[in-house]
Formats: sequence, structure tokens, C-alpha cells
Amino acid sequence: MLSEWFWWDRLWLPVNVTWADLQDKEDRVYAHVSHLYMVLPLAVLLLGLRVLYERLLAPPIAAALRVKDKVRLRASNNPTLEKYYKTHSKHPSQLDVRGLSKKLSWSEHQIVRWFRRRRNQDRPGVLKKFREASWRFAFYLCAFIGGLVALHDKPWFYDLREVWAGFPKQTLLDSQYWYYMIEMGFYSSLLFSVVVDIKRKDFKEQLVHHWATLTLLSFSWCANYIRIGTLVLLVHDVADVLLELGKVFNYAGWTCACNSVFVLFTVVFMVTRLVIFPFWLIHCTWVYPLEQFQPFFGYYFFNGMLVVLLLLHVFWASLILRMVIKLMFGEMKGDERSDEEEEESQDEAQNHKNKRCDSSANGLSNGH
Repeated sequence: MLSEWFWWDRLWLPVNVTWADLQDKEDRVYAHVSHLYMVLPLAVLLLGLRVLYERLLAPPIAAALRVKDKVRLRASNNPTLEKYYKTHSKHPSQLDVRGLSKKLSWSEHQIVRWFRRRRNQDRPGVLKKFREASWRFAFYLCAFIGGLVALHDKPWFYDLREVWAGFPKQTLLDSQYWYYMIEMGFYSSLLFSVVVDIKRKDFKEQLVHHWATLTLLSFSWCANYIRIGTLVLLVHDVADVLLELGKVFNYAGWTCACNSVFVLFTVVFMVTRLVIFPFWLIHCTWVYPLEQFQPFFGYYFFNGMLVVLLLLHVFWASLILRMVIKLMFGEMKGDERSDEEEEESQDEAQNHKNKRCDSSANGLSNGH
């Protein structure tokens, strides 16, 4: 009964169209729910390819670009502070610092420095960031090129009214099938790897984005919104290519190239995500269908999910504009979403240097 209710024709399809009308015939092949089972093995395959890439290809590329992890000062081995760090807080209050100071007979300055160094130990290194960014760059570049190849000769790529020509009785093309399955497999792999991936400040928004994208793609596949779905994918991939390329240049220390790509990314993001996406694609899904059929649940649901993506684009646009302002005033040092490493103060670094010199001097003296 629940299955019949969930797959009720009126929820997914326009009036006077039933699932029986979308059964494969000799001259037509339609998208089916069973096709979505292909997403899981593709996600696992992409995860495997990512592991091979990060272990075999990324290291020599990083070495060629001279990407290296910074040498970090490690926190000393202290069971009391380690227990507090793991069970209470990574950022102790001033009162807690004072209490730990008395308990260990350390100065408050030493307690604060220990926690700073311990937090830095947990932060991902540049090499890990480089591997992730270069993998995503490679995928988005291939996906964007593949999308252009699949869509460049289609009439709806140039005339959005063609998106709804004969809807929903539109034959599924092989290029559409693979474009959809691979993209859904990739976003599924991002959800699977979220535990080990670097967590940025927009971690929650990224999760919402991945779920919204997968929900949108799954629904559009079942309801045969595939033509507009491929256009949405293409519009999103083009900015992601530049974003990941900019990160690669940033981790490689190529400041001029990074800033140039970032400016280009900003322009492309604003044009594709805040102009083309709402005023072309959402307009296409909101207005043009009403010329052929009455609105139904699927119509509202699909447009609602597109609006969720648009709101996320507005959120990220605010972060991008903040970075643009910092770039204009020479204050931008990296990704605004990243959790930056806490630097040692000059006096702490000098003290550490002096201690090393003293230690070396004592070693030489003992040797003599």
C-alpha cells in the first residue's frame, strides 16, 4: 500500500500521463528506477580510483610542484593534557588553563602553547589538501568535458523550450545515462568519504548540498526530468573546475596563478550560479512547463530542490565576496572556508630556537 501511494502517478507525472505510458517500446527507451542501482558500484569504483590516484599519481605531481607539508612543532607527551584535550575541549577556557597550570606546575603560557601545538597536529597538512583538491579537479574537468560532448549537439542546449518538447515521453540517450550515473556516483562517493575528508567551515552546507544534489538527480531521473538535469550538472561543473584548480595552485604556492584563477572563478561562479541558474534554468523549470500541463507535486518538489541549491549558492557567494575583498586589500592567505593553522608567536619561535641551540651546545660540550 505504501509503495502504491509513493509511486502514485499524480505525485510524479502530469495529468493524463501514467507509468504505463513510460514503458519501453521498440523505438523508445525510458529512465527507470532500477537504473539507480548502478550508482552504488560506480561510487565504490570512484572511491577506488581516488585511492589509487592519491597513492600513485598525486605524490609525484605534488613533488613536481614542490608541495610540501610545513614542519610543525609537536606538543610534548603529557597524559593529563592529552586526556583533557580528547574528553573535554580543544580550546580550554582561561579558568581551565589556570587550573591545569596549578595541577601540572606549568605556566599558563606553556599550557596555551601546548594546546595550540596539539590542535595543529590534528589539522590536515598541505599534501592531504593537495591530493583531495587535485582529485576533484581531475573529476570535474572530465565531467565538464564529457557534459559538453554529450550536450553540444542537442537542441535543448541552445533552446530551453526544447527541454519540455514531448515531456515526459522523452527517449533516454546513452550519453544521458552515463552522464547521470557517473555524476551521481561521484556525489555518493563524497558522502561515503566525508569521514576522512578535510572538514571545512561550510561542512554542514556541503552535506546539505550533496544530499540535495542526489535527491534532485534521483527524482529528476525517475520523473524523466533528465534534459534539464544534465544542464544543471553542466552549469555547476564549470565553476567547480576553476575552484579546485585555484586550490591546487594555492597549495603549490603559485600565488599569482592562484589569484588569477580565483578572479576567473569568481566571475564564472557569479554568472553561472547566480544568473544562468536562476534566470535561465529555474525559469525554464518554473514557467515553461505550465504552457503544457497543470502543476503537480513533482513540479513543485523539483523546483523546491532547485531553490535549495540556489540558497546554498547565495551563501557561498558571500564567502567568495569576502575573499575578493581580502584579495583586493592584500589580506587573503587561502581558502576562506579552511581552518587555518595557528602560528607560533615570534617570541615562542625564538624561545624554541634558543632551546634547540642550547641543546646542541650542551651536546657538543658533552661530546668534548
